Amino acid sequence: MKGDKVEIVVDAGDTTRTYEVAATRAGRRVETAVRRGVVEVSEVTRSGRAVRTARFMANRVVALVEQPLPGEPLGDDPQEG
Repeated sequence: MKGDKVEIVVDAGDTTRTYEVAATRAGRRVETAVRRGVVEVSEVTRSGRAVRTARFMANRVVALVEQPLPGEPLGDDPQEG
């Protein structure tokens, strides 16, 4: 969904660097995959075509933070039926 984003914190030797991949248009989403020691974060269209992709070595990734659209219900609300 537009507004969803993933922040990737990477070890850069003596410091850490933060990168962000976000769904920039309506109908797009952010997908995360870990394959063969590589973390891949992609912005994907409705049809499944990757628009933008960021790849990082898995042993350098310190944190992967997925942030949903602000104000979106999380589904764990005890008040729901």
